[in-house]
Amino acid sequence: MKFLQHYIRYSNKLNQVIGSLTSWLTSLLVVVVCFDVVMRYIFGRSLVGVQELEWHIFSIIFIGAAAYTLKHDKHVRVDIIYAGLSPRRKAWVNLLGTILFLLPFSILIIWTSKDFVLNSIMIRETSPDPGGLPARYLLKAIIPTGFLLILIQGIALAFESILTLAGSALHSGTSKPGEN
Repeated sequence: MKFLQHYIRYSNKLNQVIGSLTSWLTSLLVVVVCFDVVMRYIFGRSLVGVQELEWHIFSIIFIGAAAYTLKHDKHVRVDIIYAGLSPRRKAWVNLLGTILFLLPFSILIIWTSKDFVLNSIMIRETSPDPGGLPARYLLKAIIPTGFLLILIQGIALAFESILTLAGSALHSGTSKPGEN
């Protein structure tokens, strides 16, 4: 049980830090979008690199914050049934959902994106558009990295569920989903 609790604490801290850092990218995205709007509507000029930067930042925010969202139990789900369940039944739903869907899907994305990213790195892929951004392979590398973080947090969720079902319910100071 100590190992499970240690793993949960580690993954929660890791994804808390990464989620907090990722959240700062939203401010950067606002600045980039405002710059793009000013350039387009005041100066009548649009820059391809700036438009690409917008969706690059958005992609990093979306994928980078997914594990953080899972840590805080703020991911999308249909709460009509789940909300009324006891903590023990919620733990069963979380454990089964994690084992049957979340972990296999994360592993599948990591595995299938491997060649996609490696090929991009090998050819030093850049934007195909004139004036586009270089090093597109860095953005593509976010895909398996983000899903690795989701996998790590999913394992922590499974461990939390196991502890809840075992009656430990994380009494050693680790947080439950949605706390911290």
